Amino acid sequence: MVEKALKEIQRGVSEIIDEERLVTLLKNYFEKGETYFVKAGFDPTAPDLHLGHTVLLQKMAMLQKFGATVQFLIGDFTGMIGDPTGKNETRKKLTREIVLANAQSYKEQVFKVLDPKKTIVMFNSEWIEALGANGLVELTTTFNVARMLEREDFEKRYKSQTPISISEFLYPLLQGYDSVAMKCDIEMGGTDQKFNLLMGRHLQRAYNVGKEQVVIMMPLLEGLDGVHKMSKSLGNYIGVTDVATDMFGKVLNISDTLMWRYYELLSMKTLEEIQALKNDVEKGILHPKSVKEMLALELVTRYHNEALALEAQAEFNRVHAQNEIPTDIEIFTYQAPLWIAKALVDCGMESSTSQA
Repeated sequence: MVEKALKEIQRGVSEIIDEERLVTLLKNYFEKGETYFVKAGFDPTAPDLHLGHTVLLQKMAMLQKFGATVQFLIGDFTGMIGDPTGKNETRKKLTREIVLANAQSYKEQVFKVLDPKKTIVMFNSEWIEALGANGLVELTTTFNVARMLEREDFEKRYKSQTPISISEFLYPLLQGYDSVAMKCDIEMGGTDQKFNLLMGRHLQRAYNVGKEQVVIMMPLLEGLDGVHKMSKSLGNYIGVTDVATDMFGKVLNISDTLMWRYYELLSMKTLEEIQALKNDVEKGILHPKSVKEMLALELVTRYHNEALALEAQAEFNRVHAQNEIPTDIEIFTYQAPLWIAKALVDCGMESSTSQA
């Protein structure tokens, strides 16, 4: 059982630090029924999630099947500082009101993936605010400036004389301190979070927690273009809150190559089931479009329901396969006579009559 569980956990993972301890945690669960704690932090900087965010959630849901209790951390305190990872300049701070509103939206969305009975939602303001000035000063003594500047984004900004605020140095320390307060056994994050994730191991040693967290790093999911990471700013995303027809259509429009990447990171199918689908496509038994439809149905069912997923499939086939008019289409009525170019502008299809 341990080997099978480990194989599923390793699926799609970029790197595991301290795999030996991960095996021990799995053995203790299967042999003694002992649970363990998996931490993943989300800074509520936006009110909704896209499928790139759910790569972590999917892996956490899998770990829940293998004995984990997920500590879903909403960084309501650190979110007001702003994670400097990958930033070329100091990020604007969020107000507490925005942070809390976004946090509530996160909570409503994550339970579409995670098992709420095996999930503890936590807010890091609980222990960071209690840390106080003395505790914060003590925390800063656990790490030196030279090592902080080894971090790639800080190093680039320092060399280019781009300002770095002291609060940004505090961010990885506070994220690491979360692991001390939560006493987690595993922390998960994207590959761009490696510095912060290792900080958790460092501080658990420094504060004599009695354990060092395993670090599991997941890759950044490519967006619909198959090139850049999924991002709302790039417009290549599938939102968790997208309507069923939009979500279905976006999945059907990804490339045949990218489809397998999405299966690996987003599907709940086993590795054996995915390999069987690949074999059938290679033999010509299954068309890639059919396999893509299976994935689209699975994802829309997860984030909406099966009935809406089937409706979305029928609508997609009606419009794209049968060349029929969509059932959900906006209607505009005008008095004749009306210049067609003016009509296109009035109903918002074009920006100007000359463009029309």
